[in-house]
Amino acid sequence: MSTEKRNALGRGLSALLNDSENVHPNNKHNVSTEPEVNDLGSVNEIKLSEIEVNPFQPRTDFDQEALSELADSIKLQGLIQPITVRRLNAHSYQLISGERRFRASKLAGLTQIPAYIRTANDQQMLEMALIENIQRENLNAIEVALSFQRMIEECSLKQEELGERVSKNRSTVTNYLRLLKLPPAVQASIRDGQLSMGHAKALITMDDPAKQIYLHQHIIQQGLSVRKTEELVRDMQRSSVKKEGKQPEPISFQIQKIQDDLASKFSSRVKIKIANQGKGSIEIPFLSEDDLSRILEIMDW
Repeated sequence: MSTEKRNALGRGLSALLNDSENVHPNNKHNVSTEPEVNDLGSVNEIKLSEIEVNPFQPRTDFDQEALSELADSIKLQGLIQPITVRRLNAHSYQLISGERRFRASKLAGLTQIPAYIRTANDQQMLEMALIENIQRENLNAIEVALSFQRMIEECSLKQEELGERVSKNRSTVTNYLRLLKLPPAVQASIRDGQLSMGHAKALITMDDPAKQIYLHQHIIQQGLSVRKTEELVRDMQRSSVKKEGKQPEPISFQIQKIQDDLASKFSSRVKIKIANQGKGSIEIPFLSEDDLSRILEIMDW
């Protein structure tokens, strides 16, 4: 049976999770699901070997260097912020939140870890894990957007309800969700920190995916600020309006799909022109000699 200590740490993470139940672990024969008032918000020391990871954890990529740094800190300072688990049986727990702390504690050589013990069904587990994930300071915008999308789809929440859960207004939630409509190449640049949320919001106002891909590459290569990006988007949109009187012949869905796929492959705006008798041309613009070399390398030239 695991050894358990209780510390008066206040509500802490329990306030975020808004729990109403806590397992009383000192009863060795009866595991009670009805907590005593004094047990709410208490911390228990439980064995790391008795904890399994949360299958609903939305984040699977953990920076090994950061984990090692946290492990070194834990060796010196101990684990300051408890993890949160739910009790499966007398000797088994499942992680609700704190997988990074859990992994680092293992690296630090700990055998026990401080934890809040909660009761939760699978739906609550997913929602708790997603909320805890969203509260991280080091999440990129795409990770936040994906967590928002999962909460809406898998927890059956409306955007207003989601905003209440994560303490954000609806417009903020909407802006994050719109990122997922950007081309994959642009999303990858946001994920990798090459584009900021401000850059992404400017790109979203453009309807043409090929233009979004072209401009996002230009932003990265030229190191454009958010303000300069916004100005460039406005200029491109004004230029597009001026050309509306001379619209080209519409291309077929198949050609459009090929055009979009090539634009994504080359991270550049691609234009396919179809002439008579099926003849035509493919245009791939480049921004500099380095950009041309990049495109030629992709073509294995």
